[in-house]
Amino acid sequence: MGIGKVLTGILAGVAVGTTIGILYAPDKGTATRKKISQKSNKYVEDLSQKFNDFVDSINKKIETVSDEVSRMAHNGKAKVEEVEKELTSTANSFKTR
Repeated sequence: MGIGKVLTGILAGVAVGTTIGILYAPDKGTATRKKISQKSNKYVEDLSQKFNDFVDSINKKIETVSDEVSRMAHNGKAKVEEVEKELTSTANSFKTR
């Protein structure tokens, strides 16, 4: 089971438990609805923050991979140029013989 599914299950359980607890609290209907609305907003904010953190971590990983690919491409290009010079030098030495 993935961590995302576990996290979603935990958040859903907490939300349901909180809603049931509020519904059984001895308050007026308007106060109960207000509490539910406030709790819902808090959960949305928390989930939004977690999502933003997740996106930020993915962006950092993508940036790291992109930097590594660029570095490898640069090194590969330098190696190809080095081999090309060696081959040219070898070919020129055969021509002069």
